Amino acid sequence: MYSVNKDRVNFLIQGLAQFGKNEEGKGITRLAYSEDDRTAQNWLLEQIADLNLEITEDAVGNVFMLRKGEDETLPPVAMGSHLDTVIQGGAYDGMTGVVGALEIMQMLKDEKLTRGLLTIVFRAEESARFNNATMGSKLMAGKATVEKLSNGTRKGDISFPEALKAWGCDPEKASEAIKQPGCFDSFWEIHIEQGKVLEETGEQIGIVKSIAAPTRFKMFITGTADHSGATPMGFRHDALVSAAKLILAVEKAATDEKEHGTVATVGVIEIEPGSVNVVPGKATLFVDLRGIDNDSIARALASIEKAMEDVAASDGVEITRQILTQDKPVGLDQNLVSILDDICKADGVKYRIMPSGAGHDAMHMASLVPTCMVFVPCKGGISHNPAEFAKIEDIAKGIDIMAQAVYKRAK
Repeated sequence: MYSVNKDRVNFLIQGLAQFGKNEEGKGITRLAYSEDDRTAQNWLLEQIADLNLEITEDAVGNVFMLRKGEDETLPPVAMGSHLDTVIQGGAYDGMTGVVGALEIMQMLKDEKLTRGLLTIVFRAEESARFNNATMGSKLMAGKATVEKLSNGTRKGDISFPEALKAWGCDPEKASEAIKQPGCFDSFWEIHIEQGKVLEETGEQIGIVKSIAAPTRFKMFITGTADHSGATPMGFRHDALVSAAKLILAVEKAATDEKEHGTVATVGVIEIEPGSVNVVPGKATLFVDLRGIDNDSIARALASIEKAMEDVAASDGVEITRQILTQDKPVGLDQNLVSILDDICKADGVKYRIMPSGAGHDAMHMASLVPTCMVFVPCKGGISHNPAEFAKIEDIAKGIDIMAQAVYKRAK
């Protein structure tokens, strides 16, 4: 097995960073199913043409790059991540996993392997465009439908079905993307930590044992749009004021559960009619509630629901809720964790076994095949931000550790 080629890895990561890059220093905006998403992928495929991989695309745009094994009746060892970013994101989230998987294919290209190796590029892992995350892997695992994932369309953008059509997919055939359990031997994903635990502890590798899951929903507040000058304060039913109270209620619900690792964020606010001289008549809040403890998540959700009732009664507004997605925390495969554990010990690498506070495509692959993840440190724990950064030495070590594990499964 060849060693990691740091220059090649860095070239691919920095090359991908040029697609969707904001020249004013505001990071990378490469939204799912966009033209930048397509051109970045095409560029990447050109760079790895020497691997002579068999490249296919499924009914929802997920891409599969296969190197066949000696026994083609056996399912391949799969790896991968995503290429799309959040708005004004960084260069490492997702890309490290795709580039790392392809580097492992380079490292093992002259090895005789019983099983094939497969790198997957999942579509729409980020929720930046459609307010639903891990869409490609969810559809692959049969955990969602196109219709269900079409409830988070942002103002001014096309719907998810329209984006599929623009990509060249037929939304009516999306079910053809569903994979069956056992479709792969195993699935592996390398990723930046998106937290500061590894950096703070001086550990170079995180072996992920579980993944937190998001519950995402919209809250609709309907008050009364009135003239901002002619309507006395005591006669108002200001939807935005009620929304502000709910934002604080969301923060309190998560803070009360912080010991269990639960967090919550109101990431989007939409106001109607949106005029400086009109009391807002409608407000919509997009909420992300997540954690690794089901009971804690349920308590936080109940607290938010109680706040909705209280604010509606006190402010004379109507408040309703629509669930966008409600995933469950996922435990990863203990046998794969043990393989990585042994490799790290044998190599003398400082590491820890840890949960992931962020969701990943791996959480859905875990319902199909044994799945595990490798984390590498990122500077300051910063992610989804132009300042996102990971040292190439840490990325290379993560690739090396995962390559040894993949080789054990494939040989």
